[in-house]
Amino acid sequence: MKSKIRILHVETGMNLYGGALQVLYLLRGLKDIGGTENILVAPSDSRIVSDSSDSARILDVLMKGDLDLGFPFRLAKIIRGEDPDIVHLHSRRGADVLGGMAARMTGKKCILTRRVDNPEPSPWARLKYRLYDRIIAISDGITEVLAAEGVPREKLTMVRSAVDATSFDGPVQREWFREEFGLPENALFCGTIAQFIRRKGHSYLLSAIPEISGKFPDARFLFFGRGPLENSLKKTCRALKIQDKVVFAGFRDDLERILPCLDLVIHPALMEGLGVSLLQSAAAGVPVVGTRAGGIPEAVTDGVSGLLVQPGDTKALADAVLKILSNPRLAEKMGMEGKTLAAGRFSIEAMARGNLAVYREIMGKD
Repeated sequence: MKSKIRILHVETGMNLYGGALQVLYLLRGLKDIGGTENILVAPSDSRIVSDSSDSARILDVLMKGDLDLGFPFRLAKIIRGEDPDIVHLHSRRGADVLGGMAARMTGKKCILTRRVDNPEPSPWARLKYRLYDRIIAISDGITEVLAAEGVPREKLTMVRSAVDATSFDGPVQREWFREEFGLPENALFCGTIAQFIRRKGHSYLLSAIPEISGKFPDARFLFFGRGPLENSLKKTCRALKIQDKVVFAGFRDDLERILPCLDLVIHPALMEGLGVSLLQSAAAGVPVVGTRAGGIPEAVTDGVSGLLVQPGDTKALADAVLKILSNPRLAEKMGMEGKTLAAGRFSIEAMARGNLAVYREIMGKD
């Protein structure tokens, strides 16, 4: 009988969304399919700790930020004590480079999961990625960015992120949704789920709203998230006189209840690794208007589960939104196609098996 591969996972994010949520899914998926013993190293006050306690043994680590130069030594001490077969780094919050240094200090095999497609200077990328035995990219788009920066292709493996599709199968509570966000009767609900940062492209959607509202005056645009550009975006709303059309809904941890209530999700990003919110939207049966940026075309099949436009093209964005809002039957069909896509290509089991295959390859196991 083959022994289990001992994996020490490192996730230093404090909130349970994005990459941290994917780590939780991975731990649960690995537990279900077997073949690994999983240890999670994370700050004791992070959200992932309590949620993953049934899937991995938890060890606390102190992380003071991206430049915490004591972190590699604290992590190296944990690694030596646990003696894992592989160190798997998941978080960019200081744990990518510093975590790679810790693995090197202990002589352990090391994997990094790369979740974003923002480019890095080629000399830095070639130096940085020497720290890892393998880099798992969550989309083909990220794979190509890394390869273009000089990372050897033999070090790159693509394993897509996952979505818990079953959690979005609850009842559609549109009346609750309308009251929760103070929306008018008969409104159309369009959602955007992303941090308020430039590369998420909120400003392009705001510029498109006057044209959309001209044909659908009852459409309301709900921005879920937080970020440094929030005040600037609100100022733009006032300048465009669309402040009554846009709701800044903040960060929500009940997307399983919210997403099924939406008529459309709009994701005007300029850059995107894959887009977990797009997978969640698909699982909820909601069509998506997105852009041809990064891994988005892998999460949204153009003309099937949604429509894609060029990043930064405000007119094309407005036209795509209008096409779906004008055709409820098309929207319903796209939503159903999205559910099929989410349940298959982006299942938790598929992601877990993809990661397990990398572990086994690195360990030389069949």
